[in-house]
Amino acid sequence: MRRVFLFTCLASAAALQGCADPRNRVVKIDAQRASVDASLPGFDPQTVYALAPGDRVRVITFGQDSLSNSFAVDSYGQIAMPLIGLVAAKGRSTAQLAREIEQKLRNGFVREPRVSVEVEAYRPFFVLGEVATSGQYPYVNGMTVETAVAIAGGFTPRARKDRAQLTHTEDGGALVADVPITQPVRPGDTIFIHERFF
Repeated sequence: MRRVFLFTCLASAAALQGCADPRNRVVKIDAQRASVDASLPGFDPQTVYALAPGDRVRVITFGQDSLSNSFAVDSYGQIAMPLIGLVAAKGRSTAQLAREIEQKLRNGFVREPRVSVEVEAYRPFFVLGEVATSGQYPYVNGMTVETAVAIAGGFTPRARKDRAQLTHTEDGGALVADVPITQPVRPGDTIFIHERFF
């Protein structure tokens, strides 16, 4: 009997360990802190930005107008360009993507290609829960949870107005955080506004 109990305990522990995916972290950010927790930094468009599906980039190939255009990063993380076909963009910075396009153009298409890539439109963010109009919205630079809620039509009368749950996906894992409404929002983030209890 004792042996069966021990086996059951070990099996349960193994199952629980399998559910705890290390890529999914839950972080609680203290609203009293003067600065935002470093584990969920704010988004600054001037820093290195990793492209992902939903972004739209503007590719400029100097001296080659037919190769200069806007391209959407598709669900596979690629852009489709004339002549060279599919180019992997997911996880790359705009500078890295420009170098990859130059390399592909150099292989028999353009002698000395010079390419510039810039983000034309960031992937959308999502607002759910106790807001007037939940859904997907275009990202705006310098956003916070508060401005995201305003874009979604504001809080409902039942909403908790001082904090929100923010989910950020990066490198295949999700970072879920309880944040103040002053928390910066990044492209692709999901904001969930909870119902207040009183």
